[in-house]
Amino acid sequence: MSMDLEKRLNQILDRLVSDEFRKNIGLGHEIPFYVFDYPPERELQIREYIPSLLKQLARKRSDIAVQHINLFQLIIDYLKTRKLLHRAYKLQKEKGNTELLKALKAPLHASKIAKYFVEVVRPDKYDMIIMSGIGSAWPILRSHTLLNNLHPYMDNTPLVIFYPGKFDGQGLKLFSRIKDNNYYRAFRLVV
Repeated sequence: MSMDLEKRLNQILDRLVSDEFRKNIGLGHEIPFYVFDYPPERELQIREYIPSLLKQLARKRSDIAVQHINLFQLIIDYLKTRKLLHRAYKLQKEKGNTELLKALKAPLHASKIAKYFVEVVRPDKYDMIIMSGIGSAWPILRSHTLLNNLHPYMDNTPLVIFYPGKFDGQGLKLFSRIKDNNYYRAFRLVV
């Protein structure tokens, strides 16, 4: 793991338990969405890191209720509840990825996933939500469209997004290559 990434990872726990973070101090009434961007080639390290972070959070501050959600798994679960998963597998096998993406465009619209996210995750019951699986969910769902659709539902619950790519405070660049539409309403979790 690169030293820069390791240094940034080591800052996360203290940031998440800080009063500033938990009370949304200094956000100027903005929605508390935070991005931790990382080199996409470090995805496996981040997948290993998140469960460790959750354990450390529980040990350091057992009074903080945290929910971790993997976006890709959320999409799979949503397709299961809509009884679309097996049909999606069949369509992909018979007609390929392009046809599958066309067929899933309406059922997996970001507004529907945002509503499902809120039903399943229940952000009002937690002090913070941590989201991973952004890269795995692409191109089925674009992160900036989901974030825009989550705004009305999250209230003051901080959402921390582990993002495989770059976030410069103005826009997201998935896998450090695919530019999303500008998304400037999030904050960098750590520098």
